[in-house]
Amino acid sequence: MPSSATFRAWAARVPANFVFAVKASRYLTHVRRLREPKDPVEFLMERAGELGPHLGPILLQLPPDMPMDLDRLAETLDAFPPSVRIAFEPRHTSWFTEGLRELLTEYGVALCLADRRGPLMPAWRTADWGYLRFHAGRARPASCYTEPALAAWAASTRELYGSTSTVFAYFNNDHSGCALRDAAVYGRRLLDESIEVAQQPDVPEHVVGVPAGRRS
Repeated sequence: MPSSATFRAWAARVPANFVFAVKASRYLTHVRRLREPKDPVEFLMERAGELGPHLGPILLQLPPDMPMDLDRLAETLDAFPPSVRIAFEPRHTSWFTEGLRELLTEYGVALCLADRRGPLMPAWRTADWGYLRFHAGRARPASCYTEPALAAWAASTRELYGSTSTVFAYFNNDHSGCALRDAAVYGRRLLDESIEVAQQPDVPEHVVGVPAGRRS
């Protein structure tokens, strides 16, 4: 866990409208596996709270081998302050039930829609905001996204969340530098769908759409 001073330094270095997405510690999600969450959550919030207005959503990503346990999840969600946005990313197929959907909706927790290899998330809207993670484009070089794929994602984003909800989208397909380029393309396709884009990589137009491995 980074120190309080580190969180304060991050907050001091960013523009006024910048927010950080924080991933909950592996101690809570992978070691404790959501057991007895009160102390780990308090420790996380003590540190992450140093970000002040720069604190964005907190992601609870579970290990792939952790099956569904709605009681543990509910206890964990109760441990967080109600003002904090929580995104939930289970990675075991047993979680994808109506029980989970109802629990997340009750708490206003966003199901993280993760585009990755392995089980895909159901396209559920469980909160008045959304959280997307892009990992696994099928283009070349490996992990890059094609423009048609990102255009389809932009259209589905509008269909699921409308044009006025806040949606956080992150690209983690950084092989050959794809992430920045693909985020820029996705942002442009969102604009085509009449969706306002608050934060977008400043990638020159002539780079957008050019395969990362063929840049000069």
